Amino acid sequence: MKIGLIAGNGRFPFLVLDAARSLGYDVTIIALKEEASPEIDEAAAREPKATVHWISIGQLGAFLKILKDAGLTQAVMAGQVKHIKIFGGFVPDLTAMSLLSRVKAMNTDALIAAVADLMREHGVELINSTAFLEPLLAGAGQLSQRAPNEAERKDLEFGYRMADAIAGLDIGQTIAVKHQAVVAVEAMEGTDETISRAGHLAGAGVTIVKVAKPNQDLRFDVPVVGLVTIQAMRVAGATVLSLDAGRALIFDREAFFASANEAGIAIVGRSLPRRSDSGGGR
Repeated sequence: MKIGLIAGNGRFPFLVLDAARSLGYDVTIIALKEEASPEIDEAAAREPKATVHWISIGQLGAFLKILKDAGLTQAVMAGQVKHIKIFGGFVPDLTAMSLLSRVKAMNTDALIAAVADLMREHGVELINSTAFLEPLLAGAGQLSQRAPNEAERKDLEFGYRMADAIAGLDIGQTIAVKHQAVVAVEAMEGTDETISRAGHLAGAGVTIVKVAKPNQDLRFDVPVVGLVTIQAMRVAGATVLSLDAGRALIFDREAFFASANEAGIAIVGRSLPRRSDSGGGR
């Protein structure tokens, strides 16, 4: 069994690599120079070995050639490609320039969806990024030792309406709420920076709501939290974190919950009606 791993930033690629190898997959890693950690080389060298190819974001022709030469029919994207990198400047090759001329919006989702369509044209299916990491998906209900109090529950209910609207507009997937007022909205800066800004603006007692998009494509840009998220909340004095059950990944789970419980942070998983996911599956 073969699988391609398109590696962005963070620990996500490492977790997918370990999980895929444990299931017997032969892994070909395509690491994005602007995003992936150099440590992916060391991780790939561990048995069973994986092959690593380093390319820049704009080298779409080289990317397709790697997929073809490796004989791949499936690939998974793991790790964020930061929105700001789209505007930070990259040098597209001819294949990328042709793709860019056809996309309707210069946002991450539109670009990656276009790349996924191009991959399919070349016989490679981009599958759900959670395919190997289902145990790390957030559960439903109260996940921490402390449950939200009445005031925090009101902030959550208010926050869900606001966050769903913002996510539906493809602005961001995280908002901060206090006293049923929106304190901060995520855009390109990311979740942790949004939390930090909320603490600076409103002080302690902020509720953080992180949601999936209404038609979340689980092939890419899946909501992710980890220990650094809790650390950012502790510094900001944020007291509640809500995630969409089954549609957000929790990394560093043991340390994540230990730190949250130590700080008295309430964590909940919002139950959502079952929806058909975009993209392929394993």
